[in-house]
Amino acid sequence: MRYWAAAKAAAGTAEEPYAAATLAEALDAARAAHAAEPEFARVLLRCSFLVDGNPVGSRNHADVPLAQGGTVEVLPPFAGG
Repeated sequence: MRYWAAAKAAAGTAEEPYAAATLAEALDAARAAHAAEPEFARVLLRCSFLVDGNPVGSRNHADVPLAQGGTVEVLPPFAGG
């Protein structure tokens, strides 16, 4: 998982590995790993996600499969254009 901007600050890291079959599982594991920092969970609520370069959009995160060795981009809202 790659974290950007506020997500990176809340996670305290730019990226970390995941072991999950779906985006929902990966996000649940990330929340658990960063449970000591409640801002992390709040930031995730505002984020959009790319999985291997493809926007997740409004799809249910449980329905978004993850490939082993793939990339999840965690993108908080950005100011500007």
